[in-house]
Amino acid sequence: MIAAPYATFTPLDGQTDSVWRIGGVSSYRFRLFGAIPFGTHTIRIERFDEDEIQSRESNEHVRVWDHRITLKDLGGQTEYTDEVDIRAGWKTFFVWLWAKAFYAHRQRKWIKLLEGKIK
Repeated sequence: MIAAPYATFTPLDGQTDSVWRIGGVSSYRFRLFGAIPFGTHTIRIERFDEDEIQSRESNEHVRVWDHRITLKDLGGQTEYTDEVDIRAGWKTFFVWLWAKAFYAHRQRKWIKLLEGKIK
């Protein structure tokens, strides 16, 4: 929901547990714009607490997609920051361009969700 229409992630191997835990590994069929197959995306959760979520991610096209989400309490508001380390060889620039648009879109969707404008 938050990633669409930039990406869709379909769990592999009948995985239905959507709760991420430290040490957990999950894999998804990843499609760009919901239509273009982009391999199997694997997510390994390294840290998951009230201030930070850290994952090590990868797929066949992007060997490193390390993602850190930082949350900072601002007294009634929350500062949300995505930091991503992308390494995809010659494709890195193109993946970076897509990721920049994707995360901006995702942050807009989070705001709408929190405001109750989407369900």
